[in-house]
Amino acid sequence: MAKKAVLAAAAALVLSFTSPEAWATNGDTLIGVAPASRAMGGAGVAAPQDAISAIFANPAAVCMGPYCPGSEFVFASTVYNPSVKAIVSVGPSTTTAKSDMRPFVIPAVGMITPVSDRLRFGLGMFGITGMGVDYRNKGIDLNPLSPGGEGDIYTQLQILKFAPNVAFLVTPDFSIGTSMHLLYGSLDLGQGTAHNYGFGEQFGALYRIGSVSLGASYTTPEKISHQNVTDFGIGLQKRELDMESPRTASAGVAWRPTDEVLIEADLKWLNWADAEGYREFDWSNQWVYAVGMQYKDPDGITLRLGYNYGKSPVRLHKGFDAQGMTNVQGNTIPTLSYEYLRMIGFPAVAEHHFTFGVGYQFSSRFEAHLGGMCALDNSISETDASGTFTFGSKVRETSYDLGLIWHFM
Repeated sequence: MAKKAVLAAAAALVLSFTSPEAWATNGDTLIGVAPASRAMGGAGVAAPQDAISAIFANPAAVCMGPYCPGSEFVFASTVYNPSVKAIVSVGPSTTTAKSDMRPFVIPAVGMITPVSDRLRFGLGMFGITGMGVDYRNKGIDLNPLSPGGEGDIYTQLQILKFAPNVAFLVTPDFSIGTSMHLLYGSLDLGQGTAHNYGFGEQFGALYRIGSVSLGASYTTPEKISHQNVTDFGIGLQKRELDMESPRTASAGVAWRPTDEVLIEADLKWLNWADAEGYREFDWSNQWVYAVGMQYKDPDGITLRLGYNYGKSPVRLHKGFDAQGMTNVQGNTIPTLSYEYLRMIGFPAVAEHHFTFGVGYQFSSRFEAHLGGMCALDNSISETDASGTFTFGSKVRETSYDLGLIWHFM
């Protein structure tokens, strides 16, 4: 039955992976996966509380957590309701529009099981990246300025990760682990969707000293090449665009002052400045700070609170040359179209995330968790050197999480 449940949930994940506007993200990367981690602000490198959180945050944690020493299967789902608005000014004329995306659902599945007393295996499937806007028929296009004659802007980037994981318990208080990553990505810049695959790897370590746990994790850059995805607004043959999930390093410390209370703080570094695609869009490296607290009552009730902050990686080019040209991966395109795409098409600017959650353990074999997130409004805007063109975006994010956990001995 457990194997059938895993297959069914995995199929549901693939079939319902839908187009995002801007998920609860640092840049365009999820702050966390599943209610436990997300409700604690994405913290989970040192003390993840379920199988998906462990595989996502720190592969070594598969050997140390509330799911040990048995097996665990998790199904989680997040309902996102983002709100993105654009402001485009050309001379005295200003147009404001709201991106026409609707709330959507992103499922995730994960399982872990022992291979031996010291070796454990895990498997996760979840979305890690999502960003895009839909301003079709909204009247904010750059038609008069583009030789290609594009209509209103539409963008969509999404990445699904398949992550088999192994972890080894070196000592009762020290574990190491790794995950192999297979990525499936799709990118649409309004001229058709391009699909492709990428590969990467994640390494982790976890050390426990009494009531304190220390965790660290490193993820390699993970590139996906999108073939024939856009003509870059110059009306020629469609070209390739590489998008690379950034090199990521994270560390966390967790403290259990009592059996019921868990407090964790994480620090994460995302190397956007060297990641292909994001480097050309001039994203800066990002430091992310996450802190979360959990109270787990002996009677089965769990309460969580969290906060996550990461300064927007999108650099502003105030005073850009609207008549100039810009090179993007060997393609020379009008700077005006380039800035329009950066500011309107990929507004990954959410910074302050506040999270909460509640759970209940119905039995020794089953528990359920709910969570929510609110990212405060944040805006970006830039104007060219002549003062003629102004591009701006405003983003607000909310989401709601459900997680179901089954334990097997």
